[in-house]
Amino acid sequence: MTDIIDELEWRGLLAQTTDSEELRKTLADGPVTVYCGFDPTAGSLHVGHLTQILTLARFQRAGHRPLALVGGGTGLIGDPKATAERSLNDPQTVAGWVTVLARQLAVFLRFPEGNRPADPTDAILVDNGEWLAEISAIELLRDIGKHFSVNQMLARETVRSRLESSGMSYTEFSYVLLQSYDFLQLYRRYGCVLQTGGSDQWGNITAGIDLIRRVDGNEPHGAAHGVTTNLLTKADGTKFGKTESGTVWLDPELTSPYAFYQFWFNTDDQDISRYLRVFSFRSRSEIEELEQEVVQRPAQRAAQRALAEELTTLVHGSQECERVIAASRALFGQGKLTELDARTLGSALAEVPTTTVTVAENRDAGTDTSTDTDATASGLPSVVELLEATGLVSSRSAARRTVQEGGAYVNNAKVTDIGAVPRPADLLHGQYLVLRRGKRNVAGVIVT
Repeated sequence: MTDIIDELEWRGLLAQTTDSEELRKTLADGPVTVYCGFDPTAGSLHVGHLTQILTLARFQRAGHRPLALVGGGTGLIGDPKATAERSLNDPQTVAGWVTVLARQLAVFLRFPEGNRPADPTDAILVDNGEWLAEISAIELLRDIGKHFSVNQMLARETVRSRLESSGMSYTEFSYVLLQSYDFLQLYRRYGCVLQTGGSDQWGNITAGIDLIRRVDGNEPHGAAHGVTTNLLTKADGTKFGKTESGTVWLDPELTSPYAFYQFWFNTDDQDISRYLRVFSFRSRSEIEELEQEVVQRPAQRAAQRALAEELTTLVHGSQECERVIAASRALFGQGKLTELDARTLGSALAEVPTTTVTVAENRDAGTDTSTDTDATASGLPSVVELLEATGLVSSRSAARRTVQEGGAYVNNAKVTDIGAVPRPADLLHGQYLVLRRGKRNVAGVIVT
């Protein structure tokens, strides 16, 4: 058992708590059951969810029992957004997403398994569709709605800003009743006395605490509490978890493990200290040592590499992380490209500039071992043309100059002939070429 509140404060996570002194006492008397909810509004969780998922995991490691709630009920409505109404999804779609999210959450939390003896801190997965589907509209309005002040609901920041701009449907306006009812049900069923969430959830959390007090009189489990974490943004003010290609998902089919690794590895020096504290399970001394590395040897990117490896291993497994590291090294000439499998290499090239080349079918191409440099022999453009096409250089003349100066590479082999043309046998997995200018500028060619 450790002081989880001190831990959250040091990591820069703690935004708000209800009655900090009483909460500390309750946690010290633990173990405490704590929950966080995740609505299935898409087919995967994304890195923006990691703050809350890992906060639950920290409570578990500190000796408490986490409840991971997947909103099969509230997911049919959607927590109000700051800008516009959410798109409502059909029940079958939401049910499928519930299954996916449950599987993803199991990666981060320790659930009961096999013949292992049960532990009081084993996580529990719950779906609020179980009780929300049972309550009637009359019961919701009579037994729950009567405890909510419309004046207080209208004063909430999300509601107020929406009413001043695009307006809000009663569906989204009533979301707070459902989330509060979740807390009441978890309090009754599991003795859950603590809810966590992002700071934008403070109004929903305190509404649930107030509902428990009004309906059950804080009996038999004592007073309920709430903790919120700071919302994470980048140092430049842009939204965390977004890249030029979009959201960074936990599903490898939506965001490849290579892209996931690169997202963390490319973290700005101004952000890496905060990210380490929020997302890493390393000790305080280890993190502070990595922070010193950023100051003293920023070019080494030791902190970024450490975080990328830790999170890629956690989300995708150690073998996938090893493949990603091998691909990253090979792309920049520090490993063998021929040892990378097609999926990993394709994922790696998806993160760099690429050009697609279509050539006529050549049944003998796979066994072609000639050294003919005539472009028409292989159907492929010359290296000089490919350097320009991928954007590694700005012009054909700049490409020739790069080759003459010894700065051009194809599949990590230096090219010294300005008339050189890749052979079909050079294609990795029959379809890829890796071009490099100097040490750090990489591009890909996809041949169809």
